[in-house]
Amino acid sequence: MRNLFIRSVALFALSATFSVISQASTSFQDKLVTSAQKQIGVTCHYDPAYTKLSYPGGDVPMDRGVCTDVIIRALRDQGIDLQQNINQHMKKNWKFYPKNWGLGKPDSNIDHRRVPNMSTYFKALHFSLNPDPLKEPYLPGDVVIWDLGNGILHVGMVSNAIVPYKTRHKIIHNICCGVKEEAEEDILMSYKIISHFRLSEKALKNN
Repeated sequence: MRNLFIRSVALFALSATFSVISQASTSFQDKLVTSAQKQIGVTCHYDPAYTKLSYPGGDVPMDRGVCTDVIIRALRDQGIDLQQNINQHMKKNWKFYPKNWGLGKPDSNIDHRRVPNMSTYFKALHFSLNPDPLKEPYLPGDVVIWDLGNGILHVGMVSNAIVPYKTRHKIIHNICCGVKEEAEEDILMSYKIISHFRLSEKALKNN
C-alpha cells in the first residue's frame, strides 16, 4: 500500500510538471500570435528596400516591412532580437549560411530579414517539424516557409483564427501589400511548404 501511495504521488508530480511545461510553451506561442496580430492594419506596405539599421534592435518604420519582419517583430515583443541572434550565429557559423547575395561576411542590416537565413538559424536551433500537415499539426505560433517558385521563399506565422468550415488555421503574413486585414488568411496549402518550425523561447533567449 505504501509503495502504491508513493507511486501515485510521483505520477501526480510528473503530471503537474508536464502541465506547467505545456502551459509555459502555450503561453509563448499565444504571445507570438498576439504580437503578430497587432501588426495587422499597422504595417500597410511591403517594402524590401535595403535599409541601414541600428544594431541591436534595429527596424524599418513600423508601417512597412517584408514577410520576415512579421516574425522578427513578434519575437522582439518577447524580448528576443533576431537581428542580433542571427548576426552572432552567422559570425560563428558563416560556412553554413546561404551565399545567395555575394557577401563575404555577415551584414546586420539585412541578414535577419532574408528568409533563407532565418530558416538556417531556426534549423540550427532544432525547431524543425515535419512539413506534412497530415503528419504534424500546424499550431498557433508556428512558423511556415513556402517556396513560391522561381527561387522566391515566403514566411508567415500560424494564427489562432480558424478557417471557416475547415480545421486548419489562418496565416498572418506580408506577401505584397502589408499586414492588412486580408493578410490573416487561408494560405497554408496555397504554396509548396518547405519548412515548419515551432519556436522555443528558452532556446532563442539562451542563444
